[in-house]
Amino acid sequence: MKRLWLLFAQTVTCLVAALFVVSTLQPQWLGRQATVVPVFEAPSGTPVATTDGTGSFRTAARIASGAVVSINTSKAPAANPQSADPWFRFFFGDQAPSQQQSGLGSGVIVSPAGYVLTNNHVIEEADEIEVILNDGRKAVAQVIGTDPETDLAILKINLTDLPVITLGNSDALEIGDQVLAIGNPFGVGQTVTSGIVSALGRTQLGINTFENFIQTDAAINPGNSGGALVDVSGQLMGINTAIYSRSGGSMGIGFAIPTSTARSVMEAIVKDGQVTRGWIGVEPQDLSAELAENFGMKPGTGVIISGVLQNGPAAQAGIRPGDVITAVAGRKVNNVAQLLSAVANLSPGKPATLDVVRRDGNTTIEVTPGRRNLPRQQAAPR
Repeated sequence: MKRLWLLFAQTVTCLVAALFVVSTLQPQWLGRQATVVPVFEAPSGTPVATTDGTGSFRTAARIASGAVVSINTSKAPAANPQSADPWFRFFFGDQAPSQQQSGLGSGVIVSPAGYVLTNNHVIEEADEIEVILNDGRKAVAQVIGTDPETDLAILKINLTDLPVITLGNSDALEIGDQVLAIGNPFGVGQTVTSGIVSALGRTQLGINTFENFIQTDAAINPGNSGGALVDVSGQLMGINTAIYSRSGGSMGIGFAIPTSTARSVMEAIVKDGQVTRGWIGVEPQDLSAELAENFGMKPGTGVIISGVLQNGPAAQAGIRPGDVITAVAGRKVNNVAQLLSAVANLSPGKPATLDVVRRDGNTTIEVTPGRRNLPRQQAAPR
């Protein structure tokens, strides 16, 4: 009896372990989507590598390049709605069909389960998406979800033995750190360029709704969108997204979405199918020097509310036009971008505090945020 019980216990243990592995790496075998994305990440608190000790970036390029993929998209030509009208065909004849539209971009394999991070504008409105690995393998990708407000998209491919990039700590980056940009510029094939972090926390560029870009002078060109920005250890620091250019080519000003943002968006999409953000219904503007003087404050130490939506969460909480918000849930806000980001991070339906400055003194107001509605998708810069 003791031997049978031991055999039973070992069998149950093996089955539970197998179920865990399958549910984590291949949840579709169980008829459900994964709610946790298995990833490889650097240990918490790991500093960003600043040099590999040899002066060469070959190690970082070798480690990261296998996980960077090329993405080809195609869109069927739109049919002329009048082409089936016999009178139209009588007067104008049979119209030649429009040519199929195609696009190029890059992506990064971030999970052994086959999840690929890329930009939303790379795959937007595509009818078919093909992912090409650096080892020559190809796969048709499934769109798991998109987030136009950060210009991120999550794809999934069904291939085995995938090269997976390690997620680094993008919050530890500092200006001057060396980075590499890896992608498929102009469709010429995988290319690695080097540079430094030129600036951090770039906002108000008019590229995305929520902006917190890493700026780099590593050459980023059309086709690099969705590719990897890595440190000299080959760890993912960001997803290359846009460039500032007057010619269409690199001018030494490129922008990448930090890994911290990309990971939170990916996990929310895989878990819930979309990113849920908070909303309070205000119209904010930056605190100018003149306005700041009227409140006895320094410029850039808060955000003034110029309008409040009637019956919105802020109005119900008592927020009035002319209020200056200096902090959201204990997080200081110095400009509109920071306020938008802080409010978006609030959980809808869960009360949070706002630190408010008024002409008659300071106060703390509790507001229950609503749910931010998804905006109409707009074409993102390529």
